[in-house]
Amino acid sequence: MSGGVTDPRVIRCPGCGGPSAYSPTNAYRPFCSARCKNNDFGAWASEGYSVAAEPDLEDPDALPGNTLPH
Repeated sequence: MSGGVTDPRVIRCPGCGGPSAYSPTNAYRPFCSARCKNNDFGAWASEGYSVAAEPDLEDPDALPGNTLPH
């Protein structure tokens, strides 16, 4: 084992696709900047991300057409 300092691993930023240092010194990792991190959080908070799923047939509330009145 070497006790020396190594260069941080550089990965692709999931926000912009640019280089991002994946190390404890990068407060925004895996993103390259606060802007990319905030853009991703904004998309998440506004429900811009979703996972497709089949309804649970044993849960009557999960079936299409069963919605709560507003």
